[in-house]
Amino acid sequence: MNNKIERNLGEQPIAKIMVDHGLKAGDLVNVSAEQITHKMISRACKGRRITPKVQSKIRSALNESTGKSHSINELFNY
Repeated sequence: MNNKIERNLGEQPIAKIMVDHGLKAGDLVNVSAEQITHKMISRACKGRRITPKVQSKIRSALNESTGKSHSINELFNY
């Protein structure tokens, strides 16, 4: 039985949004009120599957940085 979950899903929309706003992982880490790391953001951008809780933390930091209200579905395509 082969129930492997694909974990590498290619570059995610969050990566383009960050580039469009001139943001780097450190910018999100610095503005976040919650505990997030550069590695979490890097994995999110590269399409490495992350938990819904981490997605929410990253979304909050991105929304704070951009002044916009992005949904999880806008940032991740899985």
